[in-house]
Formats: sequence, structure tokens, C-alpha cells
Amino acid sequence: MSRPNLTTATATRLVDLFRRSGLTEGAHVTEQWAADALEVSRTPVRKAMLFLAEVGILDRVPHHGFYLTRDASALARPDLGDGADVEQTAYFEIADDYVGGRFTGSFTSADISRRYRLTPRQADRVLSRMEAEDLVRRKAGGRGWEFQRVMATAEAHDQSYRFRMVVEPAALLEPGFTVDAEAFARHRQQQEALLHGDILLLPRAELFQVNASFHEMLVGCSGNQFLLDAVRRQNRLRRLIEYRHQVDRSRLTGQAREHLRLLDLVESGDLEKASAFLHQHLNKVRSVKTGVVDEA
Repeated sequence: MSRPNLTTATATRLVDLFRRSGLTEGAHVTEQWAADALEVSRTPVRKAMLFLAEVGILDRVPHHGFYLTRDASALARPDLGDGADVEQTAYFEIADDYVGGRFTGSFTSADISRRYRLTPRQADRVLSRMEAEDLVRRKAGGRGWEFQRVMATAEAHDQSYRFRMVVEPAALLEPGFTVDAEAFARHRQQQEALLHGDILLLPRAELFQVNASFHEMLVGCSGNQFLLDAVRRQNRLRRLIEYRHQVDRSRLTGQAREHLRLLDLVESGDLEKASAFLHQHLNKVRSVKTGVVDEA
């Protein structure tokens, strides 16, 4: 199963430490104290604390150190597959096994129960959730389950981003493009919340939805239903493989800042510049997530 990268994992352990220690807003958090408590060296702790400062959970004061920006009791624990929720853990194990090619063919609820150590009722709930998200479907006649056609290879993921680089920037240049002020305000608030802790604290599924719905909202403002349907389909197809990438959350701050910049450009009325910026944004994310970098 995919695991959080070291910075994300250490940051999550730090949040747990803050909560266990009952730290309150303004508490001074030192690298040495954290390293001793977690029984790790100061290097990963410092990287994790810098990440927590980047997402607004810690405040970094030059020459003085790091301070907690809110009571630790207000920091909800994210789902990172550490077993706190059996059904959530099984959900992502199934997704990882499918994307990794370890789970193919049709299956039954009993197979899920046995393979992922779930009760029959838990297995049914996990499958119902995956069905609601268009990831699996019942076989004809209702006997067993099978995966929907979803994105499961790096090549397909790269092609998906290339498709989005064609469609989404073009949507901003549609003659019917109109800013939805209420939607823009809502998504601005969500992106700002990501930069104030939600990047680390939201469950993977919700984090994906926040960012996917941002892009759907922009394309929806074009007034072109065909473009919106295309983007929604891409989001359904890429959900599982994107969940894998979100175990590394340390890169998401840049994406959130670029989303806010994109809102600024669109609201300023410079749609040509916004379209070019969106194309660059998608290409940058593509190169990070697929490892494919175009030659100049």
C-alpha cells in the first residue's frame, strides 16, 4: 500500500504529538523537543516543521523558532492509512492494489471481506462507497462486482493531463465565459483553507474533491456543457491514481497558491493570461505526478 512520504508522515506525527501534549495556541515548539519525542533526528523534524509553517499550523519566527498557531485540540487527524478507520484503510488498500495491478478481474463482497479483513457489513459499505464514486459496478445480473474503467497507468495519467491542457485553458476563452462570483468566493475560501492547515488535515478523498471541483467550476463558467462533461469524466477516471499521489502532501501548497493566482487573473478580466497560466499550471502538475518532462 502507498505510504505518506517522510515529510508528510513526520508532519502528521507532529500534529499527533501536539494534541497528546495538550499544546495551546502560541506554544513554542522546538526541533529538539519534537525530535526527542518522536525518536528521530532533527533533520526530518525540521523539514516537517517547515511544511507545517507553510500550511499555517506553525508560525516560524526568525531567530526564535516555531510557534503553534491554534490549540492542538482543534487539529483533526487526517486519514493517511494508519489503521484508525478500518473501512477507510481497506478502501485505499483496494485502490492501491488495483492501481498496482495486484487486484484484477471480478470479485464478490465475500472476497473483499476475506482479503481486507473486514466484516461482511464493512465490506458492503466499502463497496457501496466505491460504487457511489463510479469506481466499481455490479456485474450484469447482480452476481459480483468489477472495476469501472479507471486510470491505472502512468502513461494514461500523462495523457489525461495532456487532454486537460487542451480543454481547460480553452474553456476560459469561450465566448460565453462568465464569472460565477458566488462560486469563485467559495473556492477561494477553500483554497485559502488548504494553506491554513487543510492540506495536511483533510482526508485524501475530500482533498481530491476540493481540487477537482475547483477545475470543474472554472470550466463550468464557460457555459459549454460538453467541455464540463469532458472534465468531469476525466476526474472520475483519474480518482484512484490521484489518491495515490496525495499521500505526499508537501507539494500541494504551490498548487493551492497557483489556484488562487488563477482566480485573481480571471476576476481581473485577463482571460488570455489566465488561460496561458492554467496551461502552465497543468503542465507543471503533470510533470510532477507522472515524472514526464518534455524536452525543450
